[in-house]
Amino acid sequence: MTIVFSILVILAALFMIVTVLLQSTDDQGLGSIAGSVTTNMPKTKAAAIESKLELGTKISAGVFVVLSLVLWMIG
Repeated sequence: MTIVFSILVILAALFMIVTVLLQSTDDQGLGSIAGSVTTNMPKTKAAAIESKLELGTKISAGVFVVLSLVLWMIG
């Protein structure tokens, strides 16, 4: 049983890492040195993708916390 929860915790952590890394930042970082970054995506589509990534991050973080607590209680 502990192995199943451990695998689920690892999968939740990996999903959370991926969703956080896919989110765009508000600042341009090093890209502002060379010029502005342009995208071909419309603003509404980009906002929809961002909101889905934020929701995925929140859900995976919640699942990660709950599974970690359950794993702690079992062990």
